[in-house]
Amino acid sequence: MSFLSPTRRGFLKGTASLAGATALPNLSYADSHSPLTVGFIYVGPKDDFGYNQAHAEGAAAVKAMEGVVVVEEENVAETIDVQKSMESMINFDEAKLLFPTSFGYFDPHVLEVAPNHPDVRFQHAAGLWTEGMPTNVGSYFGYIGMGQYLNGITAGHATTTKKIGFVAAKPIPQVLLNINSFLLGARQVDPEITCQVIFTGEWSMAVKEAEATNALADAGCDVITCHVDGPKVVMETAAGRDCFVCGYHANQAPLAPEKYLTGAEWNWAGVYTDMVQTVLDGGTIDNFVRGGLADGFIKMSPLGPAVSDAARAQFEATKAEIMAGGFSAIKGPLKDNAGNVIAAEGEGFAEDDIALESMDYLVEGVIGSTS
Repeated sequence: MSFLSPTRRGFLKGTASLAGATALPNLSYADSHSPLTVGFIYVGPKDDFGYNQAHAEGAAAVKAMEGVVVVEEENVAETIDVQKSMESMINFDEAKLLFPTSFGYFDPHVLEVAPNHPDVRFQHAAGLWTEGMPTNVGSYFGYIGMGQYLNGITAGHATTTKKIGFVAAKPIPQVLLNINSFLLGARQVDPEITCQVIFTGEWSMAVKEAEATNALADAGCDVITCHVDGPKVVMETAAGRDCFVCGYHANQAPLAPEKYLTGAEWNWAGVYTDMVQTVLDGGTIDNFVRGGLADGFIKMSPLGPAVSDAARAQFEATKAEIMAGGFSAIKGPLKDNAGNVIAAEGEGFAEDDIALESMDYLVEGVIGSTS
């Protein structure tokens, strides 16, 4: 359901022409008893067992903070609709900190609205902010590729066909890194393992996700993961085909308790409460915020009952390496699946290497294409 009421929509129509003309008053939350209103906008439902649920769980932690009011709207398309939602939260709810969470909200929507409201902070969940963009806009993300690498280790131990599968939405850098990391983790167990990827072209399209999952199972993939907004369909379909599954975004273990190996989850609660507290204290959030397992930006689902002792041992040892910092999943000698050299012997890209955020290739062993 939508949290944008008919009254709010009417108010927005009346104030839209004033959005860029009149700035809302600045509030000093460090010295004021005024509550800080924080807005969260989701592209899908908050209970999708995936991307939106992970952000909503973070928003729930913010709701528990003193001196904060949270407003939310779900099922907002990556169109002019999100601009209307942001304007409404600012003009109607007097929001001073917004979290428009979907990838496609940023350009042009956040970039168009933000200059009209210099006293409002816009925090977008992706690695898209660069120098020269509005300074009241920030970008945050986590090194969740490391989570998919750990997923891959459990997959490598579980597969008997040496074929694992990945249902992906779109071939953007963050998705490609997850696909590559999943295979490379599995190849730490067995270098002969391959990963077949199918792109649906949509962040959320249940029919295509089910079709892709069934196609991977038909091709012999016996462990499947994904990068789509709501992994529910992939998890349930794969488990129904007697495949093991690795989760993404949130904990999907309840959907396939016997087949769920582990999952790469976002851990937004600490991230969001830290950002909100910074604003409450009168500080400024950095424009570029990143973190990994050690920073509490991501976490792993508990290992499932199908995870062997050997898999558990390798998983925990590798997790400890990642927690120590400087870990490279993308390291040489490594080629892409077209035969081009990605990294020479001795060369690697640590999880925080900015070059990974422009990834445009699939590594050797991934069956599929970015085009």
